[in-house]
Amino acid sequence: MMRVSFYYLFVLLILTGSTMAQEQVHPQSTQYEWPTDPAVKEKLENWRDQKFGMIIHWGLYAVPGMIESWALCSEDWVSRDTNSNYCDFKNWYWGLKKDFNPVQFNPDQWAQAAKDAGMRYLVFTTKHHDGFCMFDTKETDFKITNGPFAGNAKANVAKYVFEAFRKQGLMIGAYYSKPDWHSPYYWWPMYATPDRNNNYDIRKHPWRWNRFKEYTYNQISELMHDYGSMDILWLDGGWVRPLETVTDEVRAWGAAIPAWSQDIDMPKIAEMARKAQPGLLIVDRTVHGPYENYQTPEQRVPDKQLEHPWESCITLGDNWGYVPTDKLKTPSKVIHQLIEVVAKGGSLLLGVGPKPDGTLDAPVVERLAAIGNWLKANGAAIYNTRPIQGYQSGKVYFTQSKNTRSVYALALLDENSPVPATIEWDINVPPKGSKIKLLSTGANVKYVINGEKVKVNIPAAVQKMKGVPALTFEFIVAAD
Repeated sequence: MMRVSFYYLFVLLILTGSTMAQEQVHPQSTQYEWPTDPAVKEKLENWRDQKFGMIIHWGLYAVPGMIESWALCSEDWVSRDTNSNYCDFKNWYWGLKKDFNPVQFNPDQWAQAAKDAGMRYLVFTTKHHDGFCMFDTKETDFKITNGPFAGNAKANVAKYVFEAFRKQGLMIGAYYSKPDWHSPYYWWPMYATPDRNNNYDIRKHPWRWNRFKEYTYNQISELMHDYGSMDILWLDGGWVRPLETVTDEVRAWGAAIPAWSQDIDMPKIAEMARKAQPGLLIVDRTVHGPYENYQTPEQRVPDKQLEHPWESCITLGDNWGYVPTDKLKTPSKVIHQLIEVVAKGGSLLLGVGPKPDGTLDAPVVERLAAIGNWLKANGAAIYNTRPIQGYQSGKVYFTQSKNTRSVYALALLDENSPVPATIEWDINVPPKGSKIKLLSTGANVKYVINGEKVKVNIPAAVQKMKGVPALTFEFIVAAD
């Protein structure tokens, strides 16, 4: 018990700010290749309508309340106590398998919370870099179905998560880490593990790497064949890639790059996956090309509007996994991020981490419900929209309907401040004679136009409202 306590504190210390460190290493690529498969193109357009999703990180790291599994990685950004022993730490971490017994596992609670938040798609972590599988794979015993939770009726966690979210009508995505630090075919126990990459020269040991490729292919095949309808295969660990895709841009990210190719044969994986799941979106993060169907800037919103498909994956708190001391963003903060993301042409994938008992913390559920309450009244300006060329005027962002008939102006309001008497913007001037409707009330509002400036008068009853994160207006710019 003393050792667990020590390492719990140790992990919290070394992982402060680690999410930012990862984005500095693997930011968004500057290149994009549109898909050509008609089924994939159709699925991609459907996904672009959804705008708001939930990504769930849940695994061994929930037991001590640390951020995912990055503490296993020996890189200079991971600061360790000078008295710590790395081998002891790894053994302790692997040993969390015997302690992970989420007897209150409640995927229906998760799915209901996502639905109440107005979310439209899910990405669930079936395996993080530590290699611990949250599904009943036949490739390893390092899995949730081989431990204290094995006898539970819902031991095959991923199956029940996907089922619960399907029942709520969400698109389904499986997160899968390409690297696997527990696999002897990725981190060979004969050698030390100096960084995130595999720890042996693949050119000298091709059999071992081929076995890892087989392991990866088989696990993804299990997910694609045994877990129902799948919309997204979300592949993390962009350093596992063909050497020829390592450009000067990739080198500038700063991660160690081996002299050999960590190629897992994505064409073969994609062919198998799409045969099982026609139209499947594949998100091979940061590996630009035919298998990065949309880009995933992490913990940030791009500086400008992007024309190709993308999503910002951002945590509700400061961490991806469950950390008991985490500081959660306010609903207003998330709504503001969602508005900015959608106006710039993207989607927001909001990260939450269930507790080790298998439930979402009450403050998380409360914040999600508050976000959903705003979307119930204002969702027309978010869902099924597309970016418009003039997308921002100060704190007012703009979207447009897919048919370009309606324009929406979304005005961010300062948190804990009263609703102002007027809202102004100086682009996207409504056509002469247009009516401007306030979505939250459904009523038309008065406005004046002076040159290129639009000034909207806010009704007195709305000005009295408290805690309003944003006001949304609609006006028609084209006939049916």
